[in-house]
Amino acid sequence: MKIFFHTLGCKVNQYETQEMREISLKNGYTVTENEDEADIFVINSCTVTGESDRKTRQSVRHFKSAHPNAVTVLTGCMPQSFPEMAEKLIEADIVLGNRNNSLLIPSLNEFFISHSRILHLSQHESGEDFSGFGISNFEERTRAIVKIEDGCDRFCSYCIIPKARGRVRSKDIESIKKEVSFLTENGYSEIVLVGINLSAYGKGSPLTLADAIFAVAENEKVSRIRLGSLEPDHLTDELLEKISKCEKLCPQFHISLQSGCDKILKKMNRHYTTAEYEHLCNTLREKFEGATLTTDIMVGFPGETDEDFEETRKFAEKIGFEKIHIFPYSRRSGTVADKMDGQIDKAVKAQRAAILAETAEKIREKFLSEQIGKTLSVLVEGKQKDGFAFGYTANYTPVKFNCEAKIGSVADIKITSSNKDFCVGEKV
Repeated sequence: MKIFFHTLGCKVNQYETQEMREISLKNGYTVTENEDEADIFVINSCTVTGESDRKTRQSVRHFKSAHPNAVTVLTGCMPQSFPEMAEKLIEADIVLGNRNNSLLIPSLNEFFISHSRILHLSQHESGEDFSGFGISNFEERTRAIVKIEDGCDRFCSYCIIPKARGRVRSKDIESIKKEVSFLTENGYSEIVLVGINLSAYGKGSPLTLADAIFAVAENEKVSRIRLGSLEPDHLTDELLEKISKCEKLCPQFHISLQSGCDKILKKMNRHYTTAEYEHLCNTLREKFEGATLTTDIMVGFPGETDEDFEETRKFAEKIGFEKIHIFPYSRRSGTVADKMDGQIDKAVKAQRAAILAETAEKIREKFLSEQIGKTLSVLVEGKQKDGFAFGYTANYTPVKFNCEAKIGSVADIKITSSNKDFCVGEKV
């Protein structure tokens, strides 16, 4: 039987879909990318915002409506966080929380015998172990994602993730090494380490993120190590000094900010100040040559005034982020912020997002133009319809170039021009 996987949300979800894909293949199922061929649809959901839930419901209903005789499986963060909502989504024949992904195959086998709806929604528990199958491939991509951490203990006032993912837990070093070995044997030379709160790796043990990075670096076939999204909390000067010694670590860091206003950071229950965040950014740029910094910024948090927003805009300008992911605050039931006074009008949030996007675009355009004349090493990702090859440098600068290059190889490219989105160059 053929399974079609549909993934919503973050890189951790992408990784977990790959885990389910591989375990399905090992159990005699076939994976298809063609929706019309599928006998089973697995929707791996996100629940970070109310809009995420809407997209999940829409996806489940679409697949069941278009393919009424197929089996529809809903899993991921939405049913984990809101089991009652998931149970009411009757178009889903099987409902699993992300804690129950390991039950995908047993649940399918049971469904084909009983033809009765199946629900497995175990809640996360304090002290639970890191779980998962591990992966050996990453579906036609030039870099492989490896999840090494799960859960979050931070309880930001706007966030449902601690409920969706449980508390911080980490993959052991030997498992990381073994998984990376499988991936490099299958041709992956760039490894991306990800987690729900990646910088908290090792919490409750003597280990830190540095130990995981150096464990991956030991593999001679790994040429690049990249980090997923990071929270500022655990990125101490000592940790940065350690990881700066790893030559394989790419100097690109996505450090979540959320707000450049101390008043709003406190309301968000973020555990740092703008001064501490600025020190972190300065340290990263000092210790990593050519470092690029990207971030997430939320606009329109409850109680955010025009003056507060302008503080955030100016702070973003001061740091000079090479890219900013901007999103309006979205109310999330079950969170502290959902009950706060001072909810901001949707139109105001959209206006602030547009203003900040204009600032971000100017910063990025300036950064890309500063690459002109440099020769950069580019991991070749693919070829576009216009004949240009494209890829990314170690610090994740996007580059297009008009020459033959093998996908997955690294090419030295001299940058000749740029625009607001990418650099253009020629092979040296």
